[in-house]
Amino acid sequence: MSYREADLSRIRTVPFQGRQHKIDPSLMAAPPGDDRSFHAFLESLPDLLAARELRGVIAHIARAAESRKAIVLLLGGHVIKVGLGPLVLRWIERGIVTHVAMNGAAAIHDFELAAFGGTSEDVESGLGDGSFGMVEETGREMNAAAAAAALGELGYGEGLAAALAARPKLPGEAVSILLGCHRHGVPVTVHTALGAEIVHQQPSADGAAIGSTSLRDFRRLAGSLPGLDQGGAVLNWGSAVVMPEVFLKALTVARNLDSGRPTGFLAADFDMIRHYRPRMNVVERPTRGGGVGVQLTGHHELLLPLLVWGVLDALDRG
Repeated sequence: MSYREADLSRIRTVPFQGRQHKIDPSLMAAPPGDDRSFHAFLESLPDLLAARELRGVIAHIARAAESRKAIVLLLGGHVIKVGLGPLVLRWIERGIVTHVAMNGAAAIHDFELAAFGGTSEDVESGLGDGSFGMVEETGREMNAAAAAAALGELGYGEGLAAALAARPKLPGEAVSILLGCHRHGVPVTVHTALGAEIVHQQPSADGAAIGSTSLRDFRRLAGSLPGLDQGGAVLNWGSAVVMPEVFLKALTVARNLDSGRPTGFLAADFDMIRHYRPRMNVVERPTRGGGVGVQLTGHHELLLPLLVWGVLDALDRG
């Protein structure tokens, strides 16, 4: 067997000055200086990759808030479980968020925190003896709220928020997104997946009530999306399946009713890992005809505070 070797003596090199460079010193991170403020920290990040994208998302959301464009949050349950409700509430209080849409898991965690002062159980230990998801009060009160909402022709989110507001004791009211939306007049919708949530396991669950109120919430979400047109933002925080699917269908309804609008908005996904549906149904497909799609990946409890603080800092600085 014979081998043929490349003759490197014939290689043609190019001068360094003739090459285009992706990196130069102006793009690099700055070490801590005398100014240790959050703004200084944010500005010290390298002007590259995810840090550049994060600053771009912050700037877009701040512009959208100042120009009264729609800013829609799509929330998964893990965002509530890792303690980020108070940050969402600050955005609600500042008038930044125009619509909060959450999956059923997020609604359950938020409702339990508000009503009972705690949430999240050990699934494995409860699964072994069949007690997982069988807490009496959660199922009874949330299912009663859905039934009352159906009778009153309310949405599921609206009904849960109203039920919380009517309770005499609310040990976790200061961290509840449902209550915050109710008190500040921000639409809140809950998009259930029948059979996927613990409250559906209990005999008090009424599929017709849950389904009709969640369907009304789907229509309400579709009704909010026209405000995204030319400058708004939709932010998916931690929902891998339900909210990306719901958003895509709601966007289709909105565009069907308004000659292909909304377009020209920011669509950003924030999650711990990258999933197919958020990438395709939130970030890529909705923005192909115009707009910006971004995926920022990292732990919610670290990444999302950077985003929330960054937007508030940008707005405070004008």
